[in-house]
Amino acid sequence: MTQRFTVHPDNPQPRLLRQAVDCLQSGAIVALPTDACWALVWRLGERDALDRVRQIRALDDRHLMTLLCRDLSQVSVYAAVNTRQFRFLKEWTPGPYTFVLPATREVPRRLLHPSRRTLGLRVPASPLLQGLLETLGEPLLGTTLQLPGDDLPLSDPDEIIERLSRRVELVIDSASGGIEPTTVIDLTGDEPLVTRVGCGPIDGMVLAG
Repeated sequence: MTQRFTVHPDNPQPRLLRQAVDCLQSGAIVALPTDACWALVWRLGERDALDRVRQIRALDDRHLMTLLCRDLSQVSVYAAVNTRQFRFLKEWTPGPYTFVLPATREVPRRLLHPSRRTLGLRVPASPLLQGLLETLGEPLLGTTLQLPGDDLPLSDPDEIIERLSRRVELVIDSASGGIEPTTVIDLTGDEPLVTRVGCGPIDGMVLAG
């Protein structure tokens, strides 16, 4: 049965964060709002949860999931970041952006681009997600909560529970989250390359020397 927590958007209740983390540590998939659109999240090492998310969204194994990190020090464990990239990330995080970066050996091969050895990472500004990441003490994997055949991501908790009943273990209801995904920026070249325009503004994006 799918549980539902109502969490304060600005000051998430520690008790509910702990309960949500307990669910994640048991292999759960959690639906929640972010500083962009709603997402499905789960623990990095939970292969069964990854497979179930792919079934929910009808994704093949070439679709890359996003690694959600608490801060840049956590990003640097999973992505090879040079000085220019670090300065850029420091300017544009936290926020509604996903950055494509070269992966380190810490990242399981199944999460990488099949030919480029890159992955998508982001540092969310959402107090709810930041609270979960801090309580859990490790990154989460995530993907947009958009179901097959839908034009937009889901954003109503009642509809999410109705359509995903028993397919996700927890829905976190919070007065935040929209229907526009993150802006995706590829940082593997000499200059930032915007590959998807989302809710994050892109004016002034340059890699400083």
